Amino acid sequence: MDCEKCGAYLATLNDNQALREKTAKLWAELNKAPILPEHINCQGCRVKGIKTVFCDSLCGIRQCALKKGVTTCGDCPELGKCQIVGRIIANNPTALKNLKG
Repeated sequence: MDCEKCGAYLATLNDNQALREKTAKLWAELNKAPILPEHINCQGCRVKGIKTVFCDSLCGIRQCALKKGVTTCGDCPELGKCQIVGRIIANNPTALKNLKG
């Protein structure tokens, strides 16, 4: 919910191979999936460009925003009553600030 803190985004932005490797290892362990450093490239949801596989095609939040024609769910007029994002915001109130930023 915060690209500014995402290892994939930061590694891409700074072309940081060490961070790509660290992020790939962490994500592979967390997701029990074969995530490799070359999978760790993302320019963020707010701009057109490269995304991680998860952000591009598996993230339900991003898919919903695309279907509704908004850049992110922070731009969606239904944000206040959204059940998907509502659960995240309830557990992490700063996520709402990030979405609106």
